[in-house]
Amino acid sequence: MARSTTRSSDWGFPRWRAYGASTEAVTVRLCDRHGCNEPGNCPAPKSPNSPDRWYFCMNHAGEYNRGWNYFEGLSAEEAAEREAAETRTADGYTDPKHYAWAGSGDGSRSRDEMRALEVLDLEPDATFEDVRAAWRRMAKANHPDVRPDDKDAAKRFQGVQAAYEVLKAAEDQRTWKPA
Repeated sequence: MARSTTRSSDWGFPRWRAYGASTEAVTVRLCDRHGCNEPGNCPAPKSPNSPDRWYFCMNHAGEYNRGWNYFEGLSAEEAAEREAAETRTADGYTDPKHYAWAGSGDGSRSRDEMRALEVLDLEPDATFEDVRAAWRRMAKANHPDVRPDDKDAAKRFQGVQAAYEVLKAAEDQRTWKPA
């Protein structure tokens, strides 16, 4: 009677090798692109609404998807409706709102907002009503129609306008509520 020439490495309990470790060969699916020897880990449909799949490597999957038109065959209204339906549930990808409870002047304003407040000569904890009042006051004082020949006033007016737009956009972002 011939003995086996290979011996198991796990001689009962406890196991001497890790669970899931095995000496068997692992099947590797190769990329379906002709001539490619990379592992094909990325499935791609062979045709729309077909269960058959190609399996490509990362490089060839990117090449395959580059020409893919997700909305092909849909009218403009159907494409817009599908896009709206898929983005409706994307709430997890919006900007974080966990700082929204904080008041102004306590670190909740960005660097651009702080610069805009400096242009309007306001404190960091100014409310938006203060911003609007300062903007109107400075815009009236530096408007090109009021001072037609003063180039410095025109530059100050543009700076005041830009500062107000930055603060208005930030206020709209803070007060926006999803429908």
